[in-house]
Formats: sequence, structure tokens, C-alpha cells
Amino acid sequence: MPEPRQTSARPPSLGARALSAAALPIAPLFGVSLAYLAFHPRRREQREHPRDHGLPCTELKVPFAARKHLDAWLCPGSPEKVVVLGHSMATAKDHSLRHAKFLHDAGYTVCLFDHRNHGASSDDRALFGLGDRFASDVTAVVSHLRGRRGYGGARIAFYGFSFSCFSSMWALTHDGFELDALVCDSGPGHDVPPLLRKFLEAEALPLPAVLKGEPARSVVARTLCAVGPAMLRAQWPPPATGKFAKIPLLFMSGEHDAIVPPSSVDALAERYAQAETHVLPGAEHLLGLETDPEGYASVVLDFLERALG
Repeated sequence: MPEPRQTSARPPSLGARALSAAALPIAPLFGVSLAYLAFHPRRREQREHPRDHGLPCTELKVPFAARKHLDAWLCPGSPEKVVVLGHSMATAKDHSLRHAKFLHDAGYTVCLFDHRNHGASSDDRALFGLGDRFASDVTAVVSHLRGRRGYGGARIAFYGFSFSCFSSMWALTHDGFELDALVCDSGPGHDVPPLLRKFLEAEALPLPAVLKGEPARSVVARTLCAVGPAMLRAQWPPPATGKFAKIPLLFMSGEHDAIVPPSSVDALAERYAQAETHVLPGAEHLLGLETDPEGYASVVLDFLERALG
């Protein structure tokens, strides 16, 4: 995810405002297209493999529909303690390899996977119900490990990053699905629409020059913030009862995260009795491990040791 960019304080010229006003008829359509792109991003090649980090690896294909699969890497360690890793929006499982490395070095079995529409996993061109669809990716991988890979008796934690933090929490609303712990890095936040607006502000979603100025930009943003949650169809935030009243939760946020700020993470965490929060000093969005590798790993490993026993 690109870092937020500083925008100039210089007011736009009269000509720029006139061009932006002329573009108003296409602004709503572009807002809809950005909402679609957020959940159906353009493909990119995965740049790394577990072997590049000295990790043993078995490649898995976890079915989620007829002729559709999730691509995963299983790095065996302890048969009793497993951590499943997600990834952030518009990336893939290779972005979580450095996290997998310190977890595997600590003895955990690690499984990394690509959500649908990401990495090497299959496409799903659905427009609505995406909250449950992405959550079912989490349940499918965990169920595959328990039912087909010999980890039926293992204690399993899920480790989410920004986008996959939302998916993993929503997965816990699915009947019959259980986790023993949940770790969330750079999310989730209490409210979804403001986060989509911040993705736009951070230039994490492409915006043509003619739509970057006012008044067109505001129309694009309003459309994105309305259509994105409608496509998810998830009643956020999840309830604070049932499984959420028992499962150990760790929410980590970067001190300087401009996309999912600590205040939004803290507002969500306050709902859950078992939640722990940790602000990563000096870190921006998703850069906690890069900013302080030893301190970051220590927070995660301490939590998992207590949560998984």
C-alpha cells in the first residue's frame, strides 16, 4: 500500500476548477469503478517465495467454488500451533513472508494464502455480498488445514493485515467457525466509509487528474464511500457477544498510520472484552515490522504464547 502523499496547499486555478466541474457527469461512474477495483484489483506477479526466506513449503489449492481455488503456501512447524496469514488490499501472500519467517523461526506452522481476486487465487467477479465472500476465504483455509492437512487438534490463530483484518473478524460471525486467537495489523477500524476515503487520499486508488480537483473529487469520494460498503453488505462492526466475548484479540496500529489511524482501531477494540491494543511507535500503515523488527515481533510472539498456550 503506498504511503500517503502530501498535497499542495496552493488553491486550484480557475481553469482547473472549470475542468473539474466539466467532469462532474463522469465522477459518480468513476466512484463506482473505484469501489469495484478496490475488491477486484489488477493482478501483479508475486515477487518472493518461501524458499527465498529459507522456509519449507508445500503449495496448496483450497477450493472455494466449482473450479475455483485459493492459492496457499503451507510452511510446517509445530503440529499443535498454527498461524494463518492474510494480506493487505491489492497485494498477495508474498507480502506477508517476513512475518511468516519470524513466526516459523519461533516454531509455529505457518500458512499464507491469497484472497480471491488476489495473487494466484481464482477470480470472483461478484458485485455484492463481498464481505461474506472474503470471510469465507478465511474459513475455507482454516477448515482445509483442520480437515485435510492433519491440524484438526491444533490451536489456530489468524493474522490479518489491513483488508484481511476485516475479513477475519467478519469470518467469526459465520456459524460453526472458530479460531483460538486473532492478530490484526493496521486495522480493522470502527467505520468503513472513512477508511475508503483515506485510501483515496493516500492515492492507493487511481484517480485521473481531471477528477483530482473540486468539485469532482468530492463526488467520486462520496460515491466510493457509499458503494464500497454496499458491495460488502456486512453490518460493521461485528457484535461484541458470543465468540467475540471470548476470543483473544490483538490490534496493532502504527503511530503515524494515515489510513487506519490508532483512534479508529481503539474505538473498535473497546467493544471487545478480550481485546488488547498496541500502538507501534513511529510506524506508518503496515510498516510496523519494517520500522522496529525486534519490538514488533516481540509483541506478536508474546501475545500468541499467551493466547495459544
